[in-house]
Amino acid sequence: MWEFWRQFCRDRRGNYALMTVLAMLPLAGGLALAVDFTEMNRQKQMVLNALDAANVATARRLVEGATDDQLKAYALDFFNANLNKVNPANTTLNVVLPSNSTGGGLMQMSARLDYQPYFYPVLAQLVGQSEADGNKKISFDVASEIRLKNTLEVALALDNSGSMITPGTGSGQKRIDLLKTAAKQLVDTLALQSALIKQIDKPVQFSLVPFAASVNVGTGNDNAAWIDTYGLSPVHHENFDWSTINAADRYAEKANGIWYKRGTGWGAGEGQILTRFSLYRDMKVVTSHERIAGSKRVVCDEYRSNHTCTRSHDEFDYIDTYGPFASWQGCVEVRPYPHNVSDTPASGGPNNTGTGFGDPATMFVPMFAPDEPGNHWRVTQDPDEDRPRTYSAANSWWNDDPSSTTGKTQQRNMAKYFMPRPIDAPVLGKGAGPNYSCTTTPITPLTDVSKPEGLTAIKAAIDLMAPNGNTNVPEGMAWGWRTVSSGEPFTEGRSETEKGNDKVVIVLTDGENTYSVPVSDPAGNKSTYAAYGYTGLGYNSTSVTRLFGGTSSAIGQFNYSNSNYTAALNEQMTTLCNNAKAANIMVMTVALDLSLTNAGDKKAIEALKACSSESRFRKDPADPTKPAKLFWNATGASLSNDFKEIGNELSNLRVVG
Repeated sequence: MWEFWRQFCRDRRGNYALMTVLAMLPLAGGLALAVDFTEMNRQKQMVLNALDAANVATARRLVEGATDDQLKAYALDFFNANLNKVNPANTTLNVVLPSNSTGGGLMQMSARLDYQPYFYPVLAQLVGQSEADGNKKISFDVASEIRLKNTLEVALALDNSGSMITPGTGSGQKRIDLLKTAAKQLVDTLALQSALIKQIDKPVQFSLVPFAASVNVGTGNDNAAWIDTYGLSPVHHENFDWSTINAADRYAEKANGIWYKRGTGWGAGEGQILTRFSLYRDMKVVTSHERIAGSKRVVCDEYRSNHTCTRSHDEFDYIDTYGPFASWQGCVEVRPYPHNVSDTPASGGPNNTGTGFGDPATMFVPMFAPDEPGNHWRVTQDPDEDRPRTYSAANSWWNDDPSSTTGKTQQRNMAKYFMPRPIDAPVLGKGAGPNYSCTTTPITPLTDVSKPEGLTAIKAAIDLMAPNGNTNVPEGMAWGWRTVSSGEPFTEGRSETEKGNDKVVIVLTDGENTYSVPVSDPAGNKSTYAAYGYTGLGYNSTSVTRLFGGTSSAIGQFNYSNSNYTAALNEQMTTLCNNAKAANIMVMTVALDLSLTNAGDKKAIEALKACSSESRFRKDPADPTKPAKLFWNATGASLSNDFKEIGNELSNLRVVG
């Protein structure tokens, strides 16, 4: 045997074949491992591709408002559908949704691939491993992370009251000009960032709400479904007594809550509704006054005892043409409580839910400042007619009907509005007329500033702001909220359920809330006319004015003083702020040139600070355990830098990359 073995070893025949066989073993093993490795990497890449695709798709569903359970089920289905030839049974998926319910944050997904090699088990056994060890799957973990990009909707509710013409502290410029510059810089900053985001529609939008004693919603909304065009709101007729139009052939009649023109004396207007809008249309002014040739006649003014004339004057007949006196300029009154401090949708009226449905008190009523007692022009051609008496009322702009004898009835008598204003009537004082206290430019709805045309539009609207009038901060803020809301009156805002979107209202004012007591008050109005109407009128047949609705016992219900009006507006503002923040509106407030040493200013500062939301990013310098308040006590000199801080805060709400 031993000899046979020695001969076999010395034999060189067939060595090549033998060495080839021996060499093929590692070559075949390497090839098998290469196949397994290539397939393993292919499957790993397929899993990663499927994971990335599922993450992007699920992120889109997230911002659409899907629930957590829906998102996880959607992610798994999308992941499995995109695995191609990878067996879903060999994978597991884990989804971590953003914890921030207000949007932004990270969408995180991870997946495990349990790969079963084709050839490795055989090779493992050849090198001495057990069958169990050789058949173990090889596991790989892959991850995908998407940083969600917040969208922003920002309302600029900016004080345009008369005091904004005052030079800003520490600056030679007027407050309104400083505000315009700072506001445009803020818009430019966010617009520059938004331009970097190409895959999101309308990443940053701004609206503008200039406010003073009232807010202007724009004349183009005169027939909007949320405007009270039929006079159904309890607010609509509170200053008017339509029953004073009572001629036999020309009178007013109420049917189903709506006033109508009745009688043939109305001519083509018979059957039309009587509202504030109809008053604007029906008031006429003489635009041409042509004397008829040969129409001269002598009119005796005083007779002697023998019936001959001792004093006379000449009169003539004229051909008159008429034109409109005024039109609605876009301002609306404040809704009654609680709708004044909420985003309650308007309901009721033929343009909306139908007559007899909904709540007409939720409708927005166009402002129409009544003509207060006093006369302005002579009504005869008698040169000896007494001079018109004006009574020094704050807003007397038409002649009273002679049948009225008291200040209150003179103001509420409606027949006077259907007498034309003469061509030679005195020029009205600045701001006088039915649009009294409507002093601001219209609201600019949410506008996409990532587009050049949108950026230009919002900055142009800022430039048009002009200071005039009193200060009603809660009304400005309320309309700021309504512009970022998804529902009417303005519908440009994203849905409140859409994640990844922040709704922000920035409120700036340079003074405390004001509602004025008139110097002369012949009609007993107790206030000048503004967005809450007259405070001397109780709301809806009650004895309490709308301004005091929903206020605490600290507000005197029959205290008609400037200080009580301010206190009532402050309480309305507190309630509004709480409601807005509860609806996930982020509120930022700015006090401009208010002093802590002035009692009124100090109250305004405290109210604005309490109204503001808390920062998500900054800590209170005085107490680092608490978040900073989104409130800035600015001066004219610091306003620009303060608005830069606001810009930084808004930038942190978004993710640019």
